[in-house]
Amino acid sequence: MNTQDLEALMHVVRSGSFAAAARELGVDPSSVSRSVAALETELGARLFQRSTRRIALTEAGAAFAQRLEPLLQELAHARQAATDSAGEPRGMLRVSVSNSFGLRRIVPLLPAFRRAYPALELDLMLTDALADLVADRVDVAVRSGALRDSSLVATPLLNTSYRVVASPGWVRSCGRRLHSPQDLVDGDCLSFPLPGFRERWSFTRSEGGPKTIVTVKPRVLITSALALHECALAGMGATPLPDWLIDEDVASGRLVDLFPRHQVTFVDAPTAIWFVYPSRSYVPAKVRAFINFVRESIHRPDRLQAR
Repeated sequence: MNTQDLEALMHVVRSGSFAAAARELGVDPSSVSRSVAALETELGARLFQRSTRRIALTEAGAAFAQRLEPLLQELAHARQAATDSAGEPRGMLRVSVSNSFGLRRIVPLLPAFRRAYPALELDLMLTDALADLVADRVDVAVRSGALRDSSLVATPLLNTSYRVVASPGWVRSCGRRLHSPQDLVDGDCLSFPLPGFRERWSFTRSEGGPKTIVTVKPRVLITSALALHECALAGMGATPLPDWLIDEDVASGRLVDLFPRHQVTFVDAPTAIWFVYPSRSYVPAKVRAFINFVRESIHRPDRLQAR
């Protein structure tokens, strides 16, 4: 059987249509149709039921696809192992990462990463949607929060926490000192529009102890951490942001950590950021190179500057 035909078939299965599979493969829909037709002829069985609106696997098609997918994965691993044995990491590396973390922490690393691995091609997907690593052919994703798919392999990158920050100008304009989170009650606040959090911020002390619930009056609600960060820098108010986004600004004085002994907690706030990849059986050299480079660069920025 032709391997390209088999891979085209699995793209149709995952995407649910010949047109979507063709877009993923970068070919004409007629080419995908010919691949499936060739397999049906060779197998002597119809693999899809087709109508004007949808397609669905036949019983024979479902049985074939179920056994075929792990075989194609093993074939891909074999190809990658052969490529890896030839020397330095090479080929296409497809990475998925959220807009905020990607723009703030991954994109600045790319020039040094390209210098370190010139034989690698990089396809960086900046998206807040959870990519299907198999269907979207993603080699490795950087994700935050709880990991819901137990079939994926995860390795930690860093822990994270949220703190309330504001610009020095905004702090001066308050006309009073902010001693504790309760002092935010009458202040201008910027918030995420999350149920149970937009107007009620839960604070915990670094050394432990009971939570403190503060009711705030957000003047601005934004779903993007990057946008809230820009608004805070512009002096629009106090806002909770992750440490990986604000640490450099706090260190330089562009933002003030209003309550250094407190963290903000809420149900959907991620407490860790992970590398996630599809297979435990074989991790390609290009994936290992990316993981090691990003981890070292984030935890040892002095080494990045020396590259």
